[in-house]
Parts: sequence; C-alpha cells; structure tokens
Amino acid sequence: MLHDQFDFLIIGSGLAGLYSAHYAAQFGKVAILTKSGIEISNSYHAQGGIAAVTDADDFPQYHLEDTLIAGRKLCDYTPVNILVNEGPQRIKELIALGMKFDSEDGILSLGLEGGHHRRRVLHAGGDSTGKEVSSFLINKVKGNSNITIFEDHMVFELLVKDQICFGARSWNTETHTERLVTAPTTVLALGGASAIYQRTTNPQTTVGDGIALGYRAGTPIADMEFIQFHPSSFYSQTGETFLISEAVRGEGAHLVNHKGERFMQGIHELAELAPRDIVARSIYTQMKENNASHVFLELNHLNGAKIKKRFPYIYKRCQDFGVDMCQRIPVAPAAHYMVGGIRTGIHGETNIKNLYICGELASTGVMGANRLASNSLLECLVYGKRSIDHAIKHKTTKSLPSITMAPFHCHEPLSIPFLEINNNIATLMTQNVGIVRDKEQLQQALDTLDEIENQFPFQPNEYYSLRLQNLLVVCRLITKAALERKESRGGHIRQEYQSENNDYLHHSIQQKGKKISFIPVQMATSK
Repeated sequence: MLHDQFDFLIIGSGLAGLYSAHYAAQFGKVAILTKSGIEISNSYHAQGGIAAVTDADDFPQYHLEDTLIAGRKLCDYTPVNILVNEGPQRIKELIALGMKFDSEDGILSLGLEGGHHRRRVLHAGGDSTGKEVSSFLINKVKGNSNITIFEDHMVFELLVKDQICFGARSWNTETHTERLVTAPTTVLALGGASAIYQRTTNPQTTVGDGIALGYRAGTPIADMEFIQFHPSSFYSQTGETFLISEAVRGEGAHLVNHKGERFMQGIHELAELAPRDIVARSIYTQMKENNASHVFLELNHLNGAKIKKRFPYIYKRCQDFGVDMCQRIPVAPAAHYMVGGIRTGIHGETNIKNLYICGELASTGVMGANRLASNSLLECLVYGKRSIDHAIKHKTTKSLPSITMAPFHCHEPLSIPFLEINNNIATLMTQNVGIVRDKEQLQQALDTLDEIENQFPFQPNEYYSLRLQNLLVVCRLITKAALERKESRGGHIRQEYQSENNDYLHHSIQQKGKKISFIPVQMATSK
C-alpha cells in the first residue's frame, strides 16, 4: 500500500474540488484524488454559467429572493444569504486571477435563466462556461508546485475514528494498486448522482460515490428525494443526449408541443423561464397527454446569427444530429442535479471533525427543493473558500490512529454481472423513481433493490462489489426519502399528493443505523 501525507486532501476534481485545492495551496501541501481524468466532472460540462450580482441595477437581496422562490420554501435562509452576498467577491477574485468571462465593450455579458428576474448569469465561451472556468482552474492547479494530482483513483473508504477524519483510502483503477492519503483536512467534492438514471446530462461517473462514502462514515444525508430533472435535454432516438442550456430559453426560445402550440404561458408568469421543476413537470405532462417522447424548443423567430455566436457548442452538437438549432430542437427532461446531499454547516463542516463537503455533494441548505439555475457553480466558489478557511482555523495535528484495513482487490469476472445490474438499476430508477412517483412504484423499487442485493455474489473489499453497494445505498436513500415525503414540492412529485403540504417544511435526514427523520427549515426570522 502506498502512503502519502498532505496538509489538505481534496477528493473530486469538479469546480468545488479545483477551487478548494487552488485556495488551500496557499497554506500547505494539497493532494487531489479523482476517480477518472481531471477534466471529467459535471462542472466541466456546465453550459449556463455562474449566477452572481455584478450589475449596478441588481442587488444580492433580489438574488436571494429568486433563490428562495425557486427552492419552494425549503431553503435555509442563512446559507442563501451568505451565497448571494459573498458570491460577487468570489467572482471578482476569479477575474483578478485572470479568468475571462464573456463581455461586450468591456462590460460583462449577463444571461437570463429560469427563475431569475434579472440578467445576472455570467458566461464564458458562449455556452461553455463550465469548461472554461474548470480549464482555467485546472491550469492553475497543474502549475502549482504545492498541489499533487492523482487521477484514476477511486476513493473507497474515509479513514474515520472517534468522529475524526484522518484521510482516505483509494484504488488506482489503472494499476490496481491501493493508495492511502492522510491529512488533517479532508474535503469531499465528488459531485452528484444523476447518472444512476437512464437519461441524464451527467458524465457516467456521477453515480453518488460521495453520498455512499459519507453515509458509511456516519454523516447525515439530507433531502435525497429532490432530484432536479433539467427540462431541456436534447432528444434523440438513439437515447444519446446532451444539455440544451436554460440560457437558450433566456434568449427567447419557445417551448412548443407537436402541434406547434406554446404551453408555458398559461402555467407560470415567467412562461419558458419558470423555475426548472415547473417547466420539467409541464413538459412531462405534455408528453403524456400527447403520447409523445419529446417536445420542441422553437427558435425560428430569433436572430440565427446571434444564436450561433451565443451558443457555438450547442449549435455544433445539434448539427451533428442533423438538427438546425436556429429552427427547432427536440427536447425532453433528463436527470441533471442532486439537490440533496451530505448535510453541512455554513462552513462546509460536518458532524465528523476535519471532514468538509463542497459542491453538489453538499447539502448546505442553499438549494431547497429545487436549485435556482446557475447557483451551483457559485456555491462551489463560496463554500469551497469557507471550508478551507474554517479548516485552517480549527486545524488539528492528531496522527492516524490504529485502524484495521483489510487489503482491497478487483475480481474482474464480477464486471459482467455488475454492468448488467447497473443498467437494470438505471431502468428501475427511471421508471419508478423518476419525475412523477407513487407509493406502489417506490415500494416496488425498494423490493427490487433488495432482490438485487440478495442475488449478487459480493466479495469483501472488492472493487465491483463496492461499486454496486454504493449504487444500492444511493438508490435506497433517494427512494426511501421519496416514499416518506407525502407531498409534491420542487423536484419531488407524488401522484397521490399533488400539492405542497406545509407539514413538510422540513429537511429529510437519513443517517446510518437511524430511522429517517425530519428537521425544520431555517426561516429568515430564526434566531
């Protein structure tokens, strides 16, 4: 077993991990562990941008109000207030480092996206903001002598004893060797879990490994019932999909059904720019009523030259499928963002000392029941910095205690049944725990997950066995939370309970060895 000691261990290479590592490198030696290549993350593929107040006519209070409205009364006030007030400063710092956001005549170009009442979304490379910002930070990280990057390292265990985290164990999937990394500060930034669904905008690596790691270590897992399905994901008959940024609707694209009729105008005052949960549900309803597999985004009334310039990546991808973006694009909802996650405080801290959570994996209380468009990248910056600042202030120097560690291994023959079950679970989650759920389907999903667990030939401390165990943990957490929340709110829709119920103004909490529970949302008036 290889063993390395660092001051900071960052697990994950999305924007939260990259920014945390870059900032932490000022204060010590940093290790980044990522289970694939450093460029593979949700952040890298984010098209829309970063929402932050930079315009003189906009104010943090307005951003806060839009976030709370989109969150369907399930946002905690304090972390949202922190996000919108500290966000602009993080953007200024990023620009000072050399990050180039799109601008016109020296003024930042600001986009409009669903749920926002003002243009405040910064973008780069037109519709490649995530790629541009991630690439910018990847270059910073690679050029920093205080940072060491370990690619193809899947973290399979957090080293926790007496509620203190000392680092993590990882498996190099290329060399089949184990690496132990110890550090007085561990930041878990492994992203979400939306790739457990058949139709998703996420890289196939985004299957909730961070959730499983945290759950086994004893962290509380919050609000897993809220999976955000992005309304406008490209529809193809092959099943291949990619994101059609909300900014396309922000530039004036209309959603129409197969009859060419707009359907969002009578549903919400913002029409196509309503919050994502409303748009996704409306598209789902249209598809069901018309027995259709998709609807359309219509752009033929817009300036084609402007659309090509603003969205070069999307235009090219559509062209690859024989679709002219400037006319109409076939779209349907796809699993996009895990709204819940590992419950943290306002510094990214957890109930386990020295363990911090950032990015999509964290449930800071910002997102509520439905994430406001383009708040996710901002959360990575704001809470990435807060986590490192808190870690430095509360740093401990305890060395790794004696912990029993059985050797890890990979039994390649298990790959065949694992891949088959992985596909079956994706189908199960899509059909039974998708956009609209009901009690019978949810219970059936849990029963099927139990059957899978009973039939698979698990081996202790084995790669494919662990991957399946992780998948089962994540799917159960989502399904059980969905079963317990007997209402429809944000990204969670129950067929039997069509409306919101104020009795559920609570966060669902699941923790290993405990029954599911609920804690109240922190309102603005809370002291």
